[in-house]
Amino acid sequence: MSVLLIVGLQWGDEGKGKIVDNLANDYEYLVRFNGGDNAGHTVIKGEEKFKLHLVPSGVFYPEKVKVIGNGVVVNLETLLNEIATVEGKGYSMKNLIISSNAHIILNWHRIMDGSGSGKIETTKRGIGPTYSDKASRTFALRVCDLLLPETELRQKIEKIAAHKKKLFAAFDLSDFNTEEITLNVLKAAEKLKPYIKDTQFLLNKAWKENKNIMLEGAQGAMLDIDHGTFPYVTSSNVTSGGACTGTGMPPTSIDNVVGIVKAYTTRVGGGPFPTELKDEIGEKVREVGAEFGTTTGRPRRCGWLDLVVLRYTAMINGVTEIVITKIDVLDDLDEIKVCNSYEIDGKKVNDFPLEPAKLAAAKPVYESFPGWKTKISSCRKKEELPENALKYVKFIEDQLGVPAKIISVGPKRDETIIVQ
Repeated sequence: MSVLLIVGLQWGDEGKGKIVDNLANDYEYLVRFNGGDNAGHTVIKGEEKFKLHLVPSGVFYPEKVKVIGNGVVVNLETLLNEIATVEGKGYSMKNLIISSNAHIILNWHRIMDGSGSGKIETTKRGIGPTYSDKASRTFALRVCDLLLPETELRQKIEKIAAHKKKLFAAFDLSDFNTEEITLNVLKAAEKLKPYIKDTQFLLNKAWKENKNIMLEGAQGAMLDIDHGTFPYVTSSNVTSGGACTGTGMPPTSIDNVVGIVKAYTTRVGGGPFPTELKDEIGEKVREVGAEFGTTTGRPRRCGWLDLVVLRYTAMINGVTEIVITKIDVLDDLDEIKVCNSYEIDGKKVNDFPLEPAKLAAAKPVYESFPGWKTKISSCRKKEELPENALKYVKFIEDQLGVPAKIISVGPKRDETIIVQ
């Protein structure tokens, strides 16, 4: 029995949703620990496809306990829509649980996000302002507040709204309708009350009873608020430490940390990207890999694999094994490049530079690999991969010092190699 933690090792969009869904059958609890509906993951089964933002992966397993942890910020409308969508497809959501300590995104958070996030190009879903209110403590609404008597809940919302209106007037922000927001929260509360529990106790009890638990992070390590490419980051802790604060489970509970690695690199929005390809190869990778945001539809910036980034994120996450995704996207390329170091001010640098000025000056130093020039989506064993694909995988494993236990060779659930 084990607790497995899955984290993205790049700038998000590594394909965590498919991997979590593939592994979900072996786990009794599937737990999301950070972020909000700014994140998105796609899971596919046959002709069915779900694009989810808050509900943990594993919707094809109704019997699994799916937990939205205390580290998540919850858009009530998004959550209700996802529950309705999944149930509308015939899959039960009765085993969904929402942490009583999770914070709630409200309309004023989205207004604030939309007015002041141009530089870092957020999804404008109100995530950052909600975490900001969480940190300031005084004007925050939590999921446990949905359990209050209607009069008390209404009073709490109105008190926060009055403060926000003064703030909005001072900064000339768009106004909002307090009564409309209040009614929406009250309606959501009636529907969501059965799902609300104190998940810290629930999860620790499950761990003590030797239940298999999977912890799922949103985004990727390079977007971590503390360890990512600040300020072009998300507003929560994406890395393995965030799994503990976002669930209430102790570090000693985690047995394995699986890092998801896309076979090339992408990122959305602004921020440094040393290996970005602004040419026809980058366009081809974007098109073949369908690199458009699940949440926003924005085209993702595409580039070669960056091992300077991966060595750093594998280190800070304590990764014990990796999963390589979307390697099939590279099938048609004659040459594949990998960045294994940077050149900064004429000097070779192997460690990821944390100072923004140094990162901005970093030039990728590449090593080249011959492509395999054949479709690999039918491969189900590692040894079935072409020789050049095997060399590519081994190079990544050697550089990170951990084995690749899964290799995804296509978007479908069965287009997956499980390494024994």
